[in-house]
Amino acid sequence: MNVALVVLGAGLVVALALGLRARRGREMNLEEWSVGGRSFGVVFVFLLLAGEIYTTFTFLGGSGFSYANGGPALYILAYGCLAYVMSYWLLPAIWRYAQREKLVSQADFFTRKYNSRNLGILVSLIGVVAMVPYLILQLKGMAIIVAETSYGAVSQTTAIIIGTVVLTAYVMVSGIHGAAWTAVLKDILILAVAIFLGIYLPWHYYGGITPMFRSVQEMDPGFLTLHTPKLGVSWFISTVLLTSLGFYMWPHFFGATFSAKHERVLRRNAVIFPLYQLVLLFIFFVGFAAVLKVPGLKGTDSDLALLRLSRDTFAPWFVGLIGVTGMLTALVPGSMLLTTSATMLAKNVYAELRPGTSPKTVLRLAQLLVPVLAAITLLLTFGGGSTIVALLLLGYAFVTQLFPALIASLLPRNPVTTWGAAAGMVVGVAVVSYVIIAKRSVGSLLPFLPQWAATLNVGIIALVANVVALAVVSTFTKGARRSAAPSNPSLEPVRGGTR
Repeated sequence: MNVALVVLGAGLVVALALGLRARRGREMNLEEWSVGGRSFGVVFVFLLLAGEIYTTFTFLGGSGFSYANGGPALYILAYGCLAYVMSYWLLPAIWRYAQREKLVSQADFFTRKYNSRNLGILVSLIGVVAMVPYLILQLKGMAIIVAETSYGAVSQTTAIIIGTVVLTAYVMVSGIHGAAWTAVLKDILILAVAIFLGIYLPWHYYGGITPMFRSVQEMDPGFLTLHTPKLGVSWFISTVLLTSLGFYMWPHFFGATFSAKHERVLRRNAVIFPLYQLVLLFIFFVGFAAVLKVPGLKGTDSDLALLRLSRDTFAPWFVGLIGVTGMLTALVPGSMLLTTSATMLAKNVYAELRPGTSPKTVLRLAQLLVPVLAAITLLLTFGGGSTIVALLLLGYAFVTQLFPALIASLLPRNPVTTWGAAAGMVVGVAVVSYVIIAKRSVGSLLPFLPQWAATLNVGIIALVANVVALAVVSTFTKGARRSAAPSNPSLEPVRGGTR
Protein backbone atom coordinates (compact mmCIF):
# COMPACT_ATOMS: atom_id res chain seq x y z
CA MET A 1 0.00 0.00 0.00
CA ASN A 2 1.04 3.58 -0.66
CA VAL A 3 2.89 4.66 2.52
CA ALA A 4 1.96 8.31 2.00
CA LEU A 5 -1.71 7.33 1.85
CA VAL A 6 -1.43 5.50 5.20
CA VAL A 7 0.11 8.58 6.83
CA LEU A 8 -2.61 10.80 5.35
CA GLY A 9 -5.35 8.47 6.59
CA ALA A 10 -3.86 8.35 10.09
CA GLY A 11 -3.63 12.15 10.17
CA LEU A 12 -7.26 12.51 9.18
CA VAL A 13 -8.40 10.07 11.88
CA VAL A 14 -6.38 11.92 14.55
CA ALA A 15 -7.84 15.27 13.44
CA LEU A 16 -11.39 13.88 13.58
CA ALA A 17 -10.80 12.34 17.01
CA LEU A 18 -9.39 15.60 18.39
CA GLY A 19 -12.28 17.58 16.96
CA LEU A 20 -14.95 15.28 18.40
CA ARG A 21 -13.22 14.82 21.75
CA ALA A 22 -13.05 18.59 22.24
CA ARG A 23 -16.73 18.56 23.21
CA ARG A 24 -16.25 16.31 26.24
CA GLY A 25 -17.26 17.75 29.59
CA ARG A 26 -19.15 20.68 28.13
CA GLU A 27 -22.83 21.40 27.96
CA MET A 28 -23.32 23.12 24.65
CA ASN A 29 -25.22 26.36 24.30
CA LEU A 30 -24.73 28.95 21.56
CA GLU A 31 -22.07 30.88 23.53
CA GLU A 32 -20.10 27.70 24.28
CA TRP A 33 -20.41 26.39 20.69
CA SER A 34 -19.52 29.63 18.91
CA VAL A 35 -17.08 31.49 21.24
CA GLY A 36 -15.94 28.77 23.66
CA GLY A 37 -17.76 30.26 26.64
CA ARG A 38 -15.26 33.18 26.51
CA SER A 39 -12.78 31.05 28.45
CA PHE A 40 -9.76 30.71 26.14
CA GLY A 41 -6.35 31.83 27.33
CA VAL A 42 -3.27 33.03 25.42
CA VAL A 43 -2.47 29.67 23.82
CA PHE A 44 -5.88 28.82 22.37
CA VAL A 45 -6.58 32.38 21.18
CA PHE A 46 -3.11 32.43 19.62
CA LEU A 47 -3.80 29.15 17.82
CA LEU A 48 -7.20 30.29 16.55
CA LEU A 49 -5.89 33.63 15.31
CA ALA A 50 -2.82 31.91 13.86
CA GLY A 51 -5.23 29.94 11.72
CA GLU A 52 -5.22 33.00 9.45
CA ILE A 53 -1.43 32.92 9.03
CA TYR A 54 -0.97 29.28 8.18
CA THR A 55 -3.88 28.23 6.03
CA THR A 56 -3.76 26.43 2.69
CA PHE A 57 -3.33 29.93 1.29
CA THR A 58 0.04 30.12 2.99
CA PHE A 59 1.04 26.53 2.40
CA LEU A 60 0.24 26.46 -1.31
CA GLY A 61 -0.67 30.03 -2.29
CA GLY A 62 2.35 31.64 -0.62
CA SER A 63 4.85 29.27 -2.20
CA GLY A 64 2.91 29.24 -5.50
CA PHE A 65 2.71 33.03 -5.71
CA SER A 66 6.43 33.42 -5.02
CA TYR A 67 7.13 30.72 -7.63
CA ALA A 68 4.99 32.42 -10.27
CA ASN A 69 5.54 36.11 -9.50
CA GLY A 70 8.71 36.53 -7.41
CA GLY A 71 9.03 39.76 -5.41
CA PRO A 72 5.31 40.70 -5.26
CA ALA A 73 4.77 37.67 -2.96
CA LEU A 74 6.31 39.68 -0.13
CA TYR A 75 3.02 41.56 0.21
CA ILE A 76 1.86 38.50 2.22
CA LEU A 77 4.60 39.14 4.77
CA ALA A 78 3.92 42.88 4.94
CA TYR A 79 0.17 43.02 5.51
CA GLY A 80 0.13 40.63 8.43
CA CYS A 81 2.72 42.61 10.39
CA LEU A 82 0.79 45.86 9.88
CA ALA A 83 -2.44 44.18 10.93
CA TYR A 84 -0.88 42.82 14.14
CA VAL A 85 0.31 46.29 15.14
CA MET A 86 -3.22 47.58 14.61
CA SER A 87 -4.68 44.68 16.60
CA TYR A 88 -2.90 45.80 19.78
CA TRP A 89 -5.43 48.61 20.09
CA LEU A 90 -8.32 47.37 17.95
CA LEU A 91 -9.05 43.92 19.38
CA PRO A 92 -9.14 44.87 23.09
CA ALA A 93 -11.67 47.62 22.26
CA ILE A 94 -13.85 45.12 20.38
CA TRP A 95 -13.43 42.51 23.15
CA ARG A 96 -14.43 44.92 25.96
CA TYR A 97 -17.64 45.85 24.20
CA ALA A 98 -18.45 42.24 23.30
CA GLN A 99 -17.77 41.08 26.86
CA ARG A 100 -20.04 43.74 28.32
CA GLU A 101 -22.86 43.06 25.87
CA LYS A 102 -22.38 39.25 25.76
CA LEU A 103 -22.04 39.22 21.97
CA VAL A 104 -21.28 36.03 20.04
CA SER A 105 -20.87 37.22 16.44
CA GLN A 106 -19.59 40.08 14.32
CA ALA A 107 -23.14 40.91 13.27
CA ASP A 108 -24.07 41.22 16.97
CA PHE A 109 -21.39 43.89 17.28
CA PHE A 110 -22.77 46.02 14.44
CA THR A 111 -26.37 45.42 15.52
CA ARG A 112 -25.66 46.69 19.00
CA LYS A 113 -23.30 49.53 18.04
CA TYR A 114 -25.74 50.96 15.49
CA ASN A 115 -28.84 49.82 17.35
CA SER A 116 -30.19 48.26 14.16
CA ARG A 117 -31.03 44.62 13.57
CA ASN A 118 -31.36 45.34 9.84
CA LEU A 119 -27.73 46.44 9.74
CA GLY A 120 -26.85 43.23 11.57
CA ILE A 121 -28.61 41.20 8.86
CA LEU A 122 -26.71 43.12 6.16
CA VAL A 123 -23.39 42.53 7.92
CA SER A 124 -24.23 38.82 8.26
CA LEU A 125 -24.93 38.48 4.55
CA ILE A 126 -21.77 40.36 3.55
CA GLY A 127 -19.73 38.25 5.98
CA VAL A 128 -21.10 34.95 4.69
CA VAL A 129 -20.61 35.99 1.05
CA ALA A 130 -17.01 37.00 1.84
CA MET A 131 -16.32 33.74 3.64
CA VAL A 132 -17.54 31.54 0.77
CA PRO A 133 -14.47 32.13 -1.46
CA TYR A 134 -12.29 31.75 1.64
CA LEU A 135 -13.85 28.38 2.42
CA ILE A 136 -13.59 27.36 -1.24
CA LEU A 137 -9.92 28.24 -0.99
CA GLN A 138 -9.50 25.84 1.96
CA LEU A 139 -11.32 22.95 0.25
CA LYS A 140 -9.57 23.52 -3.05
CA GLY A 141 -6.21 23.63 -1.29
CA MET A 142 -6.96 20.49 0.72
CA ALA A 143 -7.94 18.65 -2.48
CA ILE A 144 -4.68 19.60 -4.18
CA ILE A 145 -2.61 18.62 -1.16
CA VAL A 146 -4.20 15.21 -0.65
CA ALA A 147 -4.19 14.33 -4.36
CA GLU A 148 -0.54 15.29 -4.77
CA THR A 149 0.82 13.81 -1.56
CA SER A 150 -1.07 10.53 -2.06
CA TYR A 151 0.67 10.25 -5.46
CA GLY A 152 -2.71 10.30 -7.20
CA ALA A 153 -4.21 7.47 -5.13
CA VAL A 154 -6.92 9.88 -3.96
CA SER A 155 -8.52 12.15 -6.55
CA GLN A 156 -9.17 15.82 -5.81
CA THR A 157 -12.92 15.19 -5.89
CA THR A 158 -12.70 12.36 -3.37
CA ALA A 159 -10.38 14.40 -1.14
CA ILE A 160 -12.79 17.34 -1.07
CA ILE A 161 -15.76 15.14 -0.21
CA ILE A 162 -13.99 13.21 2.57
CA GLY A 163 -12.45 16.35 4.03
CA THR A 164 -15.78 18.18 4.00
CA VAL A 165 -17.55 15.29 5.75
CA VAL A 166 -14.90 15.20 8.50
CA LEU A 167 -14.96 18.97 8.87
CA THR A 168 -18.74 19.05 9.07
CA ALA A 169 -18.87 16.27 11.66
CA TYR A 170 -16.64 17.83 14.26
CA VAL A 171 -17.90 21.37 13.72
CA MET A 172 -21.49 20.23 14.33
CA VAL A 173 -20.49 18.41 17.51
CA SER A 174 -17.83 20.66 19.04
CA GLY A 175 -18.05 24.07 17.33
CA ILE A 176 -15.09 26.34 18.08
CA HIS A 177 -13.65 23.84 20.59
CA GLY A 178 -13.00 21.41 17.73
CA ALA A 179 -11.15 24.13 15.80
CA ALA A 180 -9.02 25.00 18.84
CA TRP A 181 -7.87 21.43 19.53
CA THR A 182 -7.08 20.55 15.91
CA ALA A 183 -5.17 23.86 15.75
CA VAL A 184 -2.78 22.53 18.42
CA LEU A 185 -1.69 19.67 16.16
CA LYS A 186 -1.68 21.88 13.06
CA ASP A 187 0.62 24.56 14.47
CA ILE A 188 3.14 22.06 15.84
CA LEU A 189 3.37 20.39 12.43
CA ILE A 190 3.38 23.56 10.32
CA LEU A 191 6.22 25.11 12.31
CA ALA A 192 8.36 21.99 12.02
CA VAL A 193 7.58 21.32 8.34
CA ALA A 194 7.80 24.93 7.09
CA ILE A 195 11.13 25.66 8.77
CA PHE A 196 12.63 22.33 7.70
CA LEU A 197 11.54 22.69 4.05
CA GLY A 198 12.59 26.36 3.88
CA ILE A 199 16.11 25.52 5.07
CA TYR A 200 16.66 22.05 3.60
CA LEU A 201 15.48 22.58 0.01
CA PRO A 202 17.65 25.65 -0.78
CA TRP A 203 20.68 23.89 0.73
CA HIS A 204 19.93 20.61 -1.02
CA TYR A 205 19.54 22.09 -4.49
CA TYR A 206 21.61 25.29 -4.43
CA GLY A 207 24.04 25.03 -1.49
CA GLY A 208 22.25 27.69 0.58
CA ILE A 209 19.70 30.46 0.56
CA THR A 210 21.98 33.12 -0.90
CA PRO A 211 23.16 30.89 -3.78
CA MET A 212 19.50 30.07 -4.48
CA PHE A 213 18.60 33.75 -4.87
CA ARG A 214 21.68 34.29 -7.04
CA SER A 215 20.57 31.46 -9.33
CA VAL A 216 17.04 32.82 -9.61
CA GLN A 217 18.37 36.32 -10.29
CA GLU A 218 20.66 35.01 -13.05
CA MET A 219 17.77 33.15 -14.64
CA ASP A 220 15.43 36.16 -14.62
CA PRO A 221 16.97 39.48 -13.56
CA GLY A 222 14.34 41.52 -11.79
CA PHE A 223 12.20 38.50 -10.85
CA LEU A 224 12.76 39.23 -7.16
CA THR A 225 11.54 42.83 -7.49
CA LEU A 226 8.17 44.39 -8.33
CA HIS A 227 8.96 43.80 -11.97
CA THR A 228 5.63 43.96 -13.82
CA PRO A 229 3.22 46.90 -14.17
CA LYS A 230 0.27 44.69 -13.16
CA LEU A 231 1.98 43.72 -9.88
CA GLY A 232 3.95 46.92 -9.46
CA VAL A 233 4.45 49.39 -6.63
CA SER A 234 0.90 50.79 -6.60
CA TRP A 235 -0.57 47.27 -6.65
CA PHE A 236 1.74 46.24 -3.80
CA ILE A 237 0.95 49.23 -1.59
CA SER A 238 -2.80 49.17 -2.22
CA THR A 239 -2.98 45.40 -1.65
CA VAL A 240 -1.02 45.61 1.59
CA LEU A 241 -3.28 48.45 2.74
CA LEU A 242 -6.49 46.65 1.76
CA THR A 243 -5.56 43.34 3.34
CA SER A 244 -4.19 44.85 6.56
CA LEU A 245 -7.35 46.94 7.04
CA GLY A 246 -9.52 43.93 6.26
CA PHE A 247 -7.44 41.46 8.28
CA TYR A 248 -9.58 41.60 11.40
CA MET A 249 -12.85 42.21 9.55
CA TRP A 250 -13.31 38.51 8.92
CA PRO A 251 -16.31 37.36 10.93
CA HIS A 252 -14.50 34.32 12.30
CA PHE A 253 -11.81 36.58 13.77
CA PHE A 254 -14.49 38.25 15.86
CA GLY A 255 -15.45 34.82 17.17
CA ALA A 256 -11.82 34.06 18.07
CA THR A 257 -11.49 37.49 19.72
CA PHE A 258 -14.67 37.01 21.76
CA SER A 259 -13.35 33.68 23.05
CA ALA A 260 -10.50 35.38 24.99
CA LYS A 261 -10.98 35.42 28.75
CA HIS A 262 -9.24 38.81 29.12
CA GLU A 263 -8.08 41.65 26.86
CA ARG A 264 -4.48 41.04 28.01
CA VAL A 265 -4.63 37.78 26.04
CA LEU A 266 -5.17 39.77 22.84
CA ARG A 267 -2.38 42.26 23.55
CA ARG A 268 0.14 39.50 24.28
CA ASN A 269 -0.76 37.81 21.02
CA ALA A 270 -0.37 41.11 19.15
CA VAL A 271 3.24 41.23 20.42
CA ILE A 272 4.01 37.60 19.49
CA PHE A 273 2.38 37.42 16.06
CA PRO A 274 4.84 39.59 14.04
CA LEU A 275 7.62 37.19 15.07
CA TYR A 276 5.50 34.18 14.18
CA GLN A 277 4.80 35.78 10.80
CA LEU A 278 8.51 35.59 9.96
CA VAL A 279 8.15 31.82 9.56
CA LEU A 280 6.38 32.65 6.29
CA LEU A 281 9.80 33.42 4.84
CA PHE A 282 10.57 29.71 4.85
CA ILE A 283 7.47 29.04 2.75
CA PHE A 284 8.66 31.67 0.25
CA PHE A 285 12.09 30.01 0.15
CA VAL A 286 10.41 26.79 -0.97
CA GLY A 287 8.61 28.64 -3.78
CA PHE A 288 11.83 30.28 -4.96
CA ALA A 289 13.69 26.95 -4.73
CA ALA A 290 11.09 25.40 -7.04
CA VAL A 291 11.52 28.05 -9.76
CA LEU A 292 14.48 26.30 -11.38
CA LYS A 293 13.80 22.74 -10.19
CA VAL A 294 10.18 22.26 -11.29
CA PRO A 295 9.80 24.78 -14.11
CA GLY A 296 6.74 25.10 -16.31
CA LEU A 297 3.92 25.34 -13.77
CA LYS A 298 1.49 27.90 -15.21
CA GLY A 299 -1.75 29.48 -13.97
CA THR A 300 -3.46 27.53 -11.16
CA ASP A 301 -0.75 24.84 -11.41
CA SER A 302 1.68 27.29 -9.79
CA ASP A 303 0.00 26.39 -6.47
CA LEU A 304 1.61 22.94 -6.86
CA ALA A 305 5.18 24.25 -6.57
CA LEU A 306 5.79 23.18 -2.94
CA LEU A 307 4.21 19.75 -3.38
CA ARG A 308 5.90 18.91 -6.68
CA LEU A 309 9.32 19.85 -5.33
CA SER A 310 8.67 17.84 -2.15
CA ARG A 311 7.63 14.77 -4.15
CA ASP A 312 10.82 15.01 -6.19
CA THR A 313 12.95 15.26 -3.06
CA PHE A 314 11.61 13.19 -0.17
CA ALA A 315 10.52 9.65 0.67
CA PRO A 316 6.78 8.88 0.49
CA TRP A 317 6.29 8.76 4.28
CA PHE A 318 7.60 12.31 4.63
CA VAL A 319 5.52 13.49 1.68
CA GLY A 320 2.54 11.98 3.53
CA LEU A 321 3.47 13.99 6.64
CA ILE A 322 3.61 17.16 4.53
CA GLY A 323 0.16 16.20 3.25
CA VAL A 324 -1.20 15.84 6.80
CA THR A 325 0.19 19.27 7.67
CA GLY A 326 -1.38 20.83 4.59
CA MET A 327 -4.68 19.07 5.27
CA LEU A 328 -4.80 20.56 8.78
CA THR A 329 -4.15 24.05 7.39
CA ALA A 330 -7.47 23.62 5.60
CA LEU A 331 -9.46 21.97 8.40
CA VAL A 332 -8.71 24.53 11.15
CA PRO A 333 -9.71 27.75 9.34
CA GLY A 334 -12.46 25.82 7.56
CA SER A 335 -14.02 24.86 10.89
CA MET A 336 -13.88 28.48 12.09
CA LEU A 337 -15.50 29.69 8.87
CA LEU A 338 -18.31 27.14 9.09
CA THR A 339 -18.97 27.82 12.78
CA THR A 340 -19.11 31.57 12.24
CA SER A 341 -21.23 31.47 9.08
CA ALA A 342 -23.77 29.15 10.66
CA THR A 343 -23.94 31.25 13.84
CA MET A 344 -24.57 34.49 11.95
CA LEU A 345 -27.23 33.00 9.68
CA ALA A 346 -29.05 31.36 12.59
CA LYS A 347 -28.78 34.14 15.16
CA ASN A 348 -28.44 37.34 13.17
CA VAL A 349 -30.66 36.52 10.19
CA TYR A 350 -33.20 33.80 11.07
CA ALA A 351 -33.75 34.72 14.71
CA GLU A 352 -33.98 38.44 13.90
CA LEU A 353 -36.61 37.75 11.24
CA ARG A 354 -38.47 35.35 13.61
CA PRO A 355 -38.72 37.13 16.95
CA GLY A 356 -39.34 34.74 19.82
CA THR A 357 -36.94 32.05 18.60
CA SER A 358 -35.44 30.36 21.67
CA PRO A 359 -31.66 30.15 22.20
CA LYS A 360 -31.90 26.36 22.07
CA THR A 361 -33.55 26.53 18.65
CA VAL A 362 -30.90 28.97 17.40
CA LEU A 363 -28.13 26.59 18.47
CA ARG A 364 -29.87 23.63 16.83
CA LEU A 365 -30.42 25.64 13.64
CA ALA A 366 -26.77 26.78 13.58
CA GLN A 367 -25.62 23.17 13.89
CA LEU A 368 -27.99 22.07 11.11
CA LEU A 369 -26.79 24.88 8.86
CA VAL A 370 -23.22 23.56 9.01
CA PRO A 371 -23.80 20.67 6.54
CA VAL A 372 -25.97 22.91 4.35
CA LEU A 373 -23.23 25.54 4.06
CA ALA A 374 -20.62 22.84 3.56
CA ALA A 375 -22.65 21.29 0.72
CA ILE A 376 -23.12 24.66 -1.02
CA THR A 377 -19.41 25.41 -0.75
CA LEU A 378 -18.63 21.95 -2.05
CA LEU A 379 -20.66 22.57 -5.21
CA LEU A 380 -19.05 25.98 -5.74
CA THR A 381 -15.59 24.46 -5.23
CA PHE A 382 -16.16 21.96 -8.02
CA GLY A 383 -17.08 24.80 -10.37
CA GLY A 384 -14.26 27.21 -9.41
CA GLY A 385 -10.94 27.63 -11.17
CA SER A 386 -9.27 30.66 -9.61
CA THR A 387 -5.84 30.50 -8.04
CA ILE A 388 -5.67 30.39 -4.25
CA VAL A 389 -4.32 33.93 -3.93
CA ALA A 390 -7.07 35.26 -6.22
CA LEU A 391 -9.75 33.63 -4.04
CA LEU A 392 -8.30 35.15 -0.88
CA LEU A 393 -8.07 38.65 -2.37
CA LEU A 394 -11.70 38.34 -3.50
CA GLY A 395 -12.82 37.60 0.05
CA TYR A 396 -10.74 40.49 1.40
CA ALA A 397 -12.28 42.89 -1.11
CA PHE A 398 -15.73 42.08 0.32
CA VAL A 399 -14.99 41.93 4.01
CA THR A 400 -12.91 45.14 4.07
CA GLN A 401 -16.09 47.06 3.26
CA LEU A 402 -17.03 46.67 6.95
CA PHE A 403 -13.92 48.53 8.15
CA PRO A 404 -15.07 52.20 7.93
CA ALA A 405 -18.28 51.63 9.89
CA LEU A 406 -16.43 49.55 12.49
CA ILE A 407 -13.77 52.17 13.15
CA ALA A 408 -16.38 54.94 13.33
CA SER A 409 -18.35 52.93 15.90
CA LEU A 410 -15.35 52.86 18.23
CA LEU A 411 -15.02 56.67 18.32
CA PRO A 412 -16.27 58.47 21.44
CA ARG A 413 -18.90 60.22 19.28
CA ASN A 414 -19.74 58.16 16.23
CA PRO A 415 -20.37 60.51 13.27
CA VAL A 416 -21.80 57.71 11.11
CA THR A 417 -25.52 57.02 11.09
CA THR A 418 -27.07 53.59 10.56
CA TRP A 419 -28.14 54.61 7.06
CA GLY A 420 -24.64 55.92 6.32
CA ALA A 421 -23.00 52.69 7.51
CA ALA A 422 -25.39 50.58 5.41
CA ALA A 423 -24.97 52.79 2.33
CA GLY A 424 -21.18 52.57 2.53
CA MET A 425 -21.24 48.78 2.81
CA VAL A 426 -23.75 48.36 -0.04
CA VAL A 427 -21.84 50.69 -2.38
CA GLY A 428 -18.50 49.06 -1.60
CA VAL A 429 -19.82 45.54 -2.10
CA ALA A 430 -21.63 46.62 -5.31
CA VAL A 431 -18.40 48.02 -6.78
CA VAL A 432 -16.49 44.83 -5.93
CA SER A 433 -19.29 42.63 -7.33
CA TYR A 434 -19.52 44.59 -10.59
CA VAL A 435 -15.79 44.44 -11.17
CA ILE A 436 -15.72 40.70 -10.53
CA ILE A 437 -18.77 39.84 -12.66
CA ALA A 438 -17.67 42.11 -15.51
CA LYS A 439 -14.05 40.96 -15.11
CA ARG A 440 -12.87 44.56 -15.13
CA SER A 441 -9.75 46.12 -13.63
CA VAL A 442 -9.36 49.63 -12.28
CA GLY A 443 -7.57 50.57 -15.48
CA SER A 444 -10.37 49.36 -17.73
CA LEU A 445 -13.03 51.00 -15.57
CA LEU A 446 -11.26 54.36 -15.50
CA PRO A 447 -9.06 54.42 -18.62
CA PHE A 448 -8.05 58.05 -18.11
CA LEU A 449 -6.10 57.17 -14.95
CA PRO A 450 -2.27 57.15 -15.04
CA GLN A 451 -0.52 53.78 -15.01
CA TRP A 452 0.22 53.81 -11.28
CA ALA A 453 -3.46 54.33 -10.45
CA ALA A 454 -4.71 51.86 -13.07
CA THR A 455 -3.00 48.97 -11.25
CA LEU A 456 -4.43 49.74 -7.81
CA ASN A 457 -6.17 46.85 -6.08
CA VAL A 458 -9.86 47.10 -6.95
CA GLY A 459 -10.77 46.63 -3.29
CA ILE A 460 -9.22 50.03 -2.51
CA ILE A 461 -11.40 51.71 -5.14
CA ALA A 462 -14.44 50.03 -3.59
CA LEU A 463 -13.30 51.18 -0.15
CA VAL A 464 -13.02 54.80 -1.33
CA ALA A 465 -16.53 54.61 -2.83
CA ASN A 466 -17.69 53.10 0.46
CA VAL A 467 -16.29 56.01 2.52
CA VAL A 468 -17.77 58.63 0.18
CA ALA A 469 -21.23 57.04 0.35
CA LEU A 470 -20.93 56.63 4.12
CA ALA A 471 -20.03 60.31 4.60
CA VAL A 472 -22.67 61.71 2.24
CA VAL A 473 -25.56 59.60 3.54
CA SER A 474 -24.55 60.17 7.18
CA THR A 475 -24.59 63.92 6.56
CA PHE A 476 -28.12 63.85 5.14
CA THR A 477 -29.52 61.40 7.73
CA LYS A 478 -27.90 62.89 10.80
CA GLY A 479 -31.24 63.79 12.35
CA ALA A 480 -33.02 60.60 11.35
CA ARG A 481 -34.21 58.29 14.07
CA ARG A 482 -32.20 55.12 14.36
CA SER A 483 -33.83 51.79 13.70
CA ALA A 484 -35.40 49.92 16.55
CA ALA A 485 -33.22 47.74 18.75
CA PRO A 486 -33.39 43.97 18.29
CA SER A 487 -36.80 42.77 19.28
CA ASN A 488 -36.06 39.18 20.19
CA PRO A 489 -35.90 39.33 23.98
CA SER A 490 -34.84 35.71 24.36
CA LEU A 491 -31.65 36.44 22.43
CA GLU A 492 -31.10 39.94 23.76
CA PRO A 493 -27.54 40.45 25.02
CA VAL A 494 -27.12 41.95 28.45
CA ARG A 495 -27.04 45.69 28.03
CA GLY A 496 -24.80 47.97 29.95
CA GLY A 497 -22.80 51.15 29.51
CA THR A 498 -22.81 53.53 26.62
CA ARG A 499 -21.90 52.96 23.06
